[in-house]
Amino acid sequence: MTFQEAILQGIPDIIPKPKVFEPQINHAPKRKEILSDQEKKLALQNALRYFEPKHHKILLPEFKSELERYGRIYMYRFRPEYKIYARPIDDYPAKNKQAAAIMLMIQNNLDYAVAQHPHELITYGGNGAVFSNWAQYLLTMQYLATMSDEQTLVMYSGHPMGLFPSHKDAPRVVVTNGMMIPNYSKPDDWEKFNALGVTQYGQMTAGSYMYIGPQGIVHGTTITVLNGFRKIKKEPKGNLFVTSGLGGMSGAQPKAGNIAGCITVCAEVNPKITQVRLDQGWIDEKITNLDELVNRVNIAKEKNETVSIAYLGNVVDVWEKFDQENIHIDLGSDQTSLHNPWAGGYYPVDISFEDANEMMANEPELFKKKVQETLRRHADAINKHTAKGTYFFDYGNAFLLEASRAGANVMSDNPTIGREFKYPSYVQDIMGPMCFDYGFGPFRWVCASGKPEDLAKTDTIACEVLEDIMKNSPHEIQQQMADNIQWIKGAQENNLVVGSQARILYADAEGRMKIANAFNDAIAKGDIGYVVLGRDHHDVSGTDSPYRETSNIYDGSRFTTDMAIHNVIGDSFRGATWVSIHNGGGVGWGEVINGGFGMVLDGTKDAERRLKSMLFWDVNNGISRRSWARNEGAIFAIKRAMEVEPNLKVTIPNIVDDNILDSL
Repeated sequence: MTFQEAILQGIPDIIPKPKVFEPQINHAPKRKEILSDQEKKLALQNALRYFEPKHHKILLPEFKSELERYGRIYMYRFRPEYKIYARPIDDYPAKNKQAAAIMLMIQNNLDYAVAQHPHELITYGGNGAVFSNWAQYLLTMQYLATMSDEQTLVMYSGHPMGLFPSHKDAPRVVVTNGMMIPNYSKPDDWEKFNALGVTQYGQMTAGSYMYIGPQGIVHGTTITVLNGFRKIKKEPKGNLFVTSGLGGMSGAQPKAGNIAGCITVCAEVNPKITQVRLDQGWIDEKITNLDELVNRVNIAKEKNETVSIAYLGNVVDVWEKFDQENIHIDLGSDQTSLHNPWAGGYYPVDISFEDANEMMANEPELFKKKVQETLRRHADAINKHTAKGTYFFDYGNAFLLEASRAGANVMSDNPTIGREFKYPSYVQDIMGPMCFDYGFGPFRWVCASGKPEDLAKTDTIACEVLEDIMKNSPHEIQQQMADNIQWIKGAQENNLVVGSQARILYADAEGRMKIANAFNDAIAKGDIGYVVLGRDHHDVSGTDSPYRETSNIYDGSRFTTDMAIHNVIGDSFRGATWVSIHNGGGVGWGEVINGGFGMVLDGTKDAERRLKSMLFWDVNNGISRRSWARNEGAIFAIKRAMEVEPNLKVTIPNIVDDNILDSL
């Protein structure tokens, strides 16, 4: 059977032979047992409804075994025989190229080089899933292959509900992930309802088909590291950045450190993912001994090296050892998956990786206790370093939030609204006031032809557009423009592509629209193939997250989610090819609502009309909210946007004199 025939077949009528478990693949840890006996039967009923009754007797014991062994029903038997990766768009059987582009993006998310746990359909973050099981994948791909441009595919948390009549300007796909009733949005609720097969954790760009590997965050991390050093008035060269996590998103940190020019030490407990990052060239060296690590860092400091070092072990040991050896850490952070602390996102110190996984599955309460003990030790070690001058920031992974819940010493002695922790979020001090308030966020694109030469051409086009814009940019955004031009010029030499031929840069609404329009013109001329536009949900407008994306909102509205909901609704009728809205991405289930989009550029006037309409809204929705919160940069940015677009009329806040308030 050819690849195209397999896609069109969907769920096969003749069930395939069982798959051999491949231990060399990085697999998801066993999830804790949380279902009652009655609920286990319900989970099996839910799984079997994808298959004709004639197959139920064969599949029932197999699915029961998976549920007992892994805590989930993945339907491994139905994993396709063909290799999953982002093929050129013309390789996909589809009635329209918009649907083919979505198929390409789904397969990119599940590429072995991209996905964290590919056999469990998890892209990154420990639980960020594209689908819950392989039947959902097969059925979704079949629907996409057969849909017309007057149908929309409706996705309920990984489940393809079906094709519904719509129109050519409607989104081809509308995705929701984990949209729970608020009172059922606690971590154990995810465990339970995910095990039942009725919801999933889409992370941010996993369940919205827009993940592009660690490059997706490396640019933002580079900006963060560069501006972290600027904040402490130091050059990166020869100075030390210590962090942890080498998984999906966190794997970008050592590469970003190299681009910024510092010494990076990144700890990771998982030997498989550490080796993957070494093989991919995202880290320079791997060290397994703390004394050797100390010696290597001292040499790097003496020689003013730019080097990224992975320490295979627990980051708490690194912080404590560096304190004992008086190694000065200039910048410190953490990017383990603490949104998922009890199911593999963060590991306890002084316990082996294998033993910790066993404890997680079989003694979950003890595992939780050990994680919280580790968080307290972690915070204590960080506090010792910050007392010596280290600048530590929370990298939006819920480190400070979970540490506070564990009773760690991370709360501010003099809390103010939005500043209750001892250390700032990187959004509060860097990305929020410098980038998001001015409309700069992670714009990205994928060359659907799969040709590296198309990516090189788009890099050149984007650079030329940015250089032209910068000539007349106000001084308030000159630094942002300069950083992005430097980034895009070095994009090829930094070997950032993992999976699809993709690129990311931080751009505002003007930059996004002009770059997208230039791509569309190049497609029309035949210079390049189709391009898929998108962004990380971690952006100006896409996400309401009080401890990350909207942590620099100080008017009391950071716990509301009007912005993210309006964002995805607005994108859907302004021309997006697909839209998504998720609960739980980045910082934890029940802690955030985030939305994303994808848009296919095909060189037509319709695409030009849609990109201008949608991209303008997608950015300025967030700027207007930030302006209303009295963020100075956002007030400047939204006033500038109104000058450009006469149909934009936004309410501007009146600023109250602090002296009047103080006189009360």
